[in-house]
Amino acid sequence: MRYDTPIYFQKVTQGEYDPTTGDYGEDTVDETCVMASVMDTRTETMQIVYGSIKQGSKTIHIQNHYDKSYDSIRIDNKIYRVDYSRKLRNKQSFIVHEVQNG
Repeated sequence: MRYDTPIYFQKVTQGEYDPTTGDYGEDTVDETCVMASVMDTRTETMQIVYGSIKQGSKTIHIQNHYDKSYDSIRIDNKIYRVDYSRKLRNKQSFIVHEVQNG
């Protein structure tokens, strides 16, 4: 297994409330880069996790564990939400699905 794809764990912090304008400031996104092995999720695994076939689903493996809090994972320019995570002795795996921005 090759850990050759950079993935970015994203943590979104909401903007501060400005009482003079009544609006909120821009959200900030903090990213942490981790090298990972990324592949399409097998059909059998999708049946177990989702109960059906879900397009845009990926399986991610990273070495070691990622213990910080995060909201989503970015791969290239696509944002993914974690549906399933499993910690093994020396690595961690995730099953994710693509989130449509907009």
